[in-house]
Amino acid sequence: MAAHVTILPPRPLGDTEASAIRTLEQACRQVEAFEVTLGEVETFIPVTPTVFIRVAHGATRMQELHDQLNHGPLTCPEQWPYTPHLTIAKMTSEEQAWQGFELARRRWSEYQATRRIPLEELSFVREDEQNCWVDLAPVRLGQRLVTRSKT
Repeated sequence: MAAHVTILPPRPLGDTEASAIRTLEQACRQVEAFEVTLGEVETFIPVTPTVFIRVAHGATRMQELHDQLNHGPLTCPEQWPYTPHLTIAKMTSEEQAWQGFELARRRWSEYQATRRIPLEELSFVREDEQNCWVDLAPVRLGQRLVTRSKT
């Protein structure tokens, strides 16, 4: 599984994929693109063997987007509270996750480039096999006005 930021955790759909994509597109038009800043490496152990980087700045905007999108065909009661984060790796065991956590923490502390990520586009995905995700549709945030050139 590639590193990714999750806005809505996996869920069964209340309608068709096409309806869910339309709902996403309509809602995302009303939300301008924004930037998040990544914080520290953490893990969801013992709940799940997942290693992640918490969103330090922009988490409130991510929470608002999550709440806004969790309606209509995308509504789903969630098992855990939403935590804005960048998933680094989902392991098969706690032992692997602890090893991944230590490695990621060490490498992240050495990382010198920007920790900011622009959130401009979401990907609507479907799980085909366990932990194998297929991109179904890109969904841009915000409305971009295109001006006509005068000729």
